[in-house]
Amino acid sequence: MVGSIRAIAVALPLAITAIVAGGGAGMADTFAYVGNADSNDISVFRLAPETGEMVAVQTAAFVGVEKPGASTPLAVSPDRRILIAGVRSQPYVAVSFAIDPESGMLRHIGNGPLADSMANIAMDRTGKVLFSASYGGNKVAVNPVQADGVVGAPVQVIPTGLNAHAILPDPANRFVFATNLGSDQVLSFSFDAATGVLTANDPPTIKVLDKSGPRHFVFHPNGKFVYLVHELNGDVAVFSYHGRDGVWQEIQRTTALPSGFGGKPWAADIHLTPDGRFLYASERGSNTIAAFKVDAATGQLTTIGSVPTEQQPRGFNIDPSGRYLAAVGELSDSMTVYGIDQASGALTRLKSYPVGKKPNWVEFVSLP
Repeated sequence: MVGSIRAIAVALPLAITAIVAGGGAGMADTFAYVGNADSNDISVFRLAPETGEMVAVQTAAFVGVEKPGASTPLAVSPDRRILIAGVRSQPYVAVSFAIDPESGMLRHIGNGPLADSMANIAMDRTGKVLFSASYGGNKVAVNPVQADGVVGAPVQVIPTGLNAHAILPDPANRFVFATNLGSDQVLSFSFDAATGVLTANDPPTIKVLDKSGPRHFVFHPNGKFVYLVHELNGDVAVFSYHGRDGVWQEIQRTTALPSGFGGKPWAADIHLTPDGRFLYASERGSNTIAAFKVDAATGQLTTIGSVPTEQQPRGFNIDPSGRYLAAVGELSDSMTVYGIDQASGALTRLKSYPVGKKPNWVEFVSLP
């Protein structure tokens, strides 16, 4: 009897640990994928849903790539089966990986050609098209994604204003937008998902404040608002979004800079929680992440505050549960995970983890 009690006492903590690590019966496992530019690979972590703990499970190297690029943008297919990495060294390629639905690990399936060094890549809502934006090449491009997940040759290469930086389809997959950081504008395209072709919208551009440097943007889950972070002045702008014609109208402008900061702004990334209640932006001049509360009715922002983060936080993301935020530092080669207070949106630092060299991008995927 004593032996049985001892066996139960030993087994119970192990069982609890297994449930927490795996998310419990019927719960999806969540994985984080970190793009590392200088080591030409992706760090893969499993996220423990109850604690926010990250467990390293794989380092997936880019097959057929030798030289490091300026950054490593990532994109995940809507069905969560394929992850694509953009390589910003010659020859410019998109590296495709299959995501194992059980382990979250990556398996290289092939490389496809990109039109230039692309700062940003994104898939359309069907997963059949890859959009990309070239900062140095001043262009955007459209590539088909083949049935096996490998990217085909570009079918469209469109010249833009200076420094195309980010490109995304709208939630309805009817319009595609691309920021031009050096021209202080956002390009607007109509998108035909059947043919995979972009055409200039009317009007073709959305003008923003001079010398603000529009960089990354995100759509609210309700499809009614767009949030845009500006690299050169640290502004975060809120726009109402009209999905019928693809029109943006600015309704608010605030800042990602922390209170009292007097240095040179250098804002980078922006993300919303999946429920749209909180918004976050990274700022590299101060090495901080700014947090905002989102008004559900108006889309407008109220500042929560800023927290210190990794050195040069070019990229971060939020897990699908909306409970955790992971930020990477290009100069610190590490990732810090924060808990998101579900009532206030405030961030609490949990733990940091080593990743590859010059990390700049984070994607979360819940499987299956």
